[in-house]
Amino acid sequence: MDFQFFVILSLAVLFAGISKGGFGGGVAFVSSAILAIILPPTMAIGIMLPLLMVMDVASVGPFWKRWDPEAARVLILGGIPGVFAGAAFITYTNDDVLRFLIGAISLGFVLWSMLPKAAVATRRFSAKVGYGAGFASGFTSFVSHAGGPPAAMYLLGQRFDKTTYHATAIVVFWAINALKAIPYGFLGFFTLETLTLDLYMIPFALVGVYLGVKAHHMVSDRVFFGLTYLLLAGAGCKLIWDALT
Repeated sequence: MDFQFFVILSLAVLFAGISKGGFGGGVAFVSSAILAIILPPTMAIGIMLPLLMVMDVASVGPFWKRWDPEAARVLILGGIPGVFAGAAFITYTNDDVLRFLIGAISLGFVLWSMLPKAAVATRRFSAKVGYGAGFASGFTSFVSHAGGPPAAMYLLGQRFDKTTYHATAIVVFWAINALKAIPYGFLGFFTLETLTLDLYMIPFALVGVYLGVKAHHMVSDRVFFGLTYLLLAGAGCKLIWDALT
């Protein structure tokens, strides 16, 4: 682990922590997209999962019981088969396919962010839509930690306030990330090297969550997500280029 890699990894983890702590965690997967540029994708997501789980635990406390139980239940139940579908998919694919998929998801998220959210939130979505969104979240979360957009579409339709939306997203991905750890272990995504890196990165994860909680009431969503979209667009284009060439 040279200095340049340490700086990239620590900044990626810090950014993910800020997202988890204050902005719903839906864009925390930008860290995985950035790391997948310099690492094999399975190693990138293997490094990030334990850190995301640490962030989940640290984020739950400040928003304890502020989530909507029904929305969380629907998304989690839908996410369980999605996780196992992701495990089956990733077993039979290769690094270039994963790079392309992570890049496509990154660019898709940026394009989705440009849609008028009022069109999404005109009415409350049914539980059936929630189960479908949960399945999609479980699948994309497994292959790239990018489960945020499908869950966000469902949660936006419930017309929650900012804090309820954020708290519900936290508890949903706390459960999904904990479930992902089992197949990740069986697939060999965790190694002594990746777990050692995680130990170095835990302080950055916790500091990121702390900053995110503070920023939740201080920083405009527009500013934070604007920076996120720039990072995702750049990382997505680079990953797709690397996969195709």
